[in-house]
Amino acid sequence: MSSSNTFADSLLSSALRNVALSPIAQAGQLAEKLRSEGRDIISLTSGEPDFDTPEPIKRAAVEALAAGKTKYTPTSGTKALRQAVADHYSAKLGQRFGIDEVIVSNGGKQVIFNAYKATLDEGDEVILPSPYWSTFIGAIQINRGKPVVVATTQANDFTLTGEQLEQAITPRTKWLLINSPSNPTGAIYSRARLLELAEVLRRHPHVLVMLDEIYEHIVFAPEGAPSLLEVAPDLRHRILVVNGVSKTYAMTGWRVGWALAPARLVKALEAVQSQVSSAPSSVGQAAALAALSGVAGDFLAASREAYRERAAFVADQFNRIEGLSVYPPKGSFFAWLDCSALLGRYRPDGKVLTTDQDVAEWFLENGVALVAGHAHGQSPFIRLSFAASLNDLQRAHARLADAVALLELAPRAHEETTIAVTAL
Repeated sequence: MSSSNTFADSLLSSALRNVALSPIAQAGQLAEKLRSEGRDIISLTSGEPDFDTPEPIKRAAVEALAAGKTKYTPTSGTKALRQAVADHYSAKLGQRFGIDEVIVSNGGKQVIFNAYKATLDEGDEVILPSPYWSTFIGAIQINRGKPVVVATTQANDFTLTGEQLEQAITPRTKWLLINSPSNPTGAIYSRARLLELAEVLRRHPHVLVMLDEIYEHIVFAPEGAPSLLEVAPDLRHRILVVNGVSKTYAMTGWRVGWALAPARLVKALEAVQSQVSSAPSSVGQAAALAALSGVAGDFLAASREAYRERAAFVADQFNRIEGLSVYPPKGSFFAWLDCSALLGRYRPDGKVLTTDQDVAEWFLENGVALVAGHAHGQSPFIRLSFAASLNDLQRAHARLADAVALLELAPRAHEETTIAVTAL
């Protein structure tokens, strides 16, 4: 009897069978594959700043290496970095936070995973407004939780309303997740909206709140991006904040994020992390500490201004492409494009665009890689990352305009070919 060399899906955990590689990663990998084959592809898929890590931060890492800081650190991170994080929030929010309320992890993703692993029992519910970052739903499913997806609308600035939250809460609700500024829409929860949510949360003390504020410093709206911790300090004992240096300081590859949370929850996250990865890189933590100390100078202001310029370009110029409608981003470096007007149109090869995935694939064939909205829980939309040079955005704009111009409202009639037969 011969044995099969195929790994059976039945050998995987039931939780993992429903989780695949992130659609964003898939889109990015496909763009890279096409590039390796010689195609000229402009990739606007990744949430990765195109800037380099500021030199003073890199020097801090080199100095840490020279000083022999290459050993394990405490599982929850170095005392100096945890204190710097606590000091940041103490100054920002006017409340005192201690290092026992901070844990440093291998990026914000690990914070999210650790939090769910530490708190979710099978079937516990997480209220997840859509559109959402695809990792949010994957992390819930892997940890055997139940995502309760609540669709937001442009009429409400793609933010969850108090009424929607009230209707979504059940006795099994464990978490509400809020991402502001948002990936993928660039939306920001206003102070008024946060106060509305806080009123509902006070009526349901069993619900924890996860605030993903990784784009805290990439804000274009004059009113900024208020935090629920600031608006409703009485809920502090139920709030976990996810943040890190990856987006703000162009340090995605350094893998340093953190959680600010109640001390008891931090201890639970530490227990999970001790069994999964131990502490993040000692050198990465030294670099993150330098970033928080302000050594990068005017990098924050300069990069924010560049993102602001790109956001304005996308909101104006891409909105002029017939068939696309752009929600003007208020923060982060993503734009959310409604492509519903393109559905039902025909490509020159006769194929009809029926989904946002079809639209994304047509744009890819024309040299621009984007992420279809279904990966973020809403269709028909397209996510565009403007963490790319203005020159690339201008080139992408021209390609998308040309691609849309090639679409037709009806399929082309097939031309009949007449073959003349000449008598011999």
